[in-house]
Amino acid sequence: MGRVNVMPQLSPRNHRNNPYPADRLFAQVHHSAAGMIWRFRTELTALLAGMTGLWELAKAVTLTGAMIISTTLALVVMAVPPTRRFAVRRAWCVLSRHRIQRACYETRMHTRSGRLPLVLRITPTEVGERALIWCRAGICAADFEAHAPEIAAACYARQVRIEGHQRWAQLVQLNVVRRDTLAPHLVITPTLREGRGRAAS
Repeated sequence: MGRVNVMPQLSPRNHRNNPYPADRLFAQVHHSAAGMIWRFRTELTALLAGMTGLWELAKAVTLTGAMIISTTLALVVMAVPPTRRFAVRRAWCVLSRHRIQRACYETRMHTRSGRLPLVLRITPTEVGERALIWCRAGICAADFEAHAPEIAAACYARQVRIEGHQRWAQLVQLNVVRRDTLAPHLVITPTLREGRGRAAS
């Protein structure tokens, strides 16, 4: 018997399947001062704390001594495994937050007035990061599920898993999976080149 190829069911929520592509011309991403401060809150807090600490240290010693102490402290943080893991995981959280919002912009997952979903918090997990997202009016968990591959690619992750809140429909939990803790020594070999070679032969 011949094999029947079944086409995958297209999600109408994915922008690639939107029958009205001209609709995107009427939306512009909204940027406000409060929104930018909230989006870059971690970077601004770290910058403010670093500048304040450096200023106080420079008053106690010289500016050159303050720079040497700060550099030594940064090297120690990256040299000690527990503090290095903490710093790296927090850095991934900051990166993932920006990449999630960028994916929402690129996939047009925003309101007609241009407001993006709000990342309320993001924390590290054993396999990656977990983000709690506030959906604006017109956006729901199904939209994130329809764009899960795009979000995973934007976050440089293996996959993302979407969970809707049991009580509040406007809250979405997005789990970014970067590594498999059950198989830490598993090596995934690339098969794309092999597939091309077989196709060429």
